[in-house]
Amino acid sequence: MTQPFLPLTARSREESHRTATPLELFFDLCFVVAVAQAGAALVHAVAEGHAGEGVVSYAMVFFAIWWAWMNFSWFASAYDNDDVLYRVVSFVQITGVLILAAGVSRAFEEHDFLVVYLGYLVMRVALASQWLRAAHHAGSAEERTMCRRYAGGVLAVQLGWLVLLFVPDGAVPWVFLALVAAELAVPVYAEKDAASTWHPHHIAERYGLFTIIVLGESVAAATVAVKSGVAEHDALNELLPIAAGGLLIVFAAWWIYFVVPAHDRLRDNRRGFLWGYGHFVIFMSAAAVGAGLEIAVEQAVGKAHISTLAASASVTIPAAVFLLSVWLLHARYFKVGIAQQAVLPVSALAILMCSFAGRWAVFAAGLVAAATVAVGVTLTARNPATRNPAAGTAGRS
Repeated sequence: MTQPFLPLTARSREESHRTATPLELFFDLCFVVAVAQAGAALVHAVAEGHAGEGVVSYAMVFFAIWWAWMNFSWFASAYDNDDVLYRVVSFVQITGVLILAAGVSRAFEEHDFLVVYLGYLVMRVALASQWLRAAHHAGSAEERTMCRRYAGGVLAVQLGWLVLLFVPDGAVPWVFLALVAAELAVPVYAEKDAASTWHPHHIAERYGLFTIIVLGESVAAATVAVKSGVAEHDALNELLPIAAGGLLIVFAAWWIYFVVPAHDRLRDNRRGFLWGYGHFVIFMSAAAVGAGLEIAVEQAVGKAHISTLAASASVTIPAAVFLLSVWLLHARYFKVGIAQQAVLPVSALAILMCSFAGRWAVFAAGLVAAATVAVGVTLTARNPATRNPAAGTAGRS
């Protein structure tokens, strides 16, 4: 039974059987709304011929979504005590992300970030209050300082985001990049003297679950797009290759991401921060595949006034980025020999080349993705050193 108030003390990094909680799963589910809104806005921008502007806006909004999710997840990994107050403050953060989602369309179409900012403000003030509560129950002066640095850093950078509401449109990307750098520096600064007790296996599971969510959103987006295309344009022949190729890409992406145990490498802050920050690219590219499939469908039925090459690239580019970023972040540490190391980079290049295959581009990219999995399985089976990824790491790096 949930207790009303418990001390918000650090959990052990060595805690056994640590898994995601129902609250964390609910939290992730609510983030799907924001991811879906960002994807829909990207589809509209590209279909209207504003691809460059749309991609920039998408990256900015997706960073806000991902960073809020990441802040919650790492804090929860170290301090989740599941009492009533913790749950209520988490619900406040969920409310913030729903407000943010409501402002995504306006941010894309009118460059008006007021609603996005207000949603972010709700989330961040709630997060800062959690850190201050953890500071109050800290077991040492070093831990107390760390928690206060987090709270102060979060609130200080949140004030910085207010600048985006007043700068000219041309300056927005540059101010945004400066604030992103400030956001990324907060955890590094806060934990320079004492590290929070985030749990490696728990963090790996949380990231894996969010990967599944964004891949699932890609499947859902593609399904709706194909259904609409068939219903409104009776274009089943044109859409079947896109649907089949899209499914192969998503299935392969899931396989490739989960084939290695990521938590094996999460043993210190240096690796943890690099791995955690790098997932921005993985999450964004995985979600963008779904948006790209929608764009390809709309182009195939004549609703998007862009070239076949541009529509194909909207799928192949994020798919290739996903493969390459997964390889860079953790897959390469579990590969033995040049052949295994080359599979994902070569496949990413091959998927990019599929962009020039006309109406069969997405299907061809799907075949390459499926072949990537098949080749990887074959090479692993032939090399005993990689059959059991949980075994020693001497030959993998």
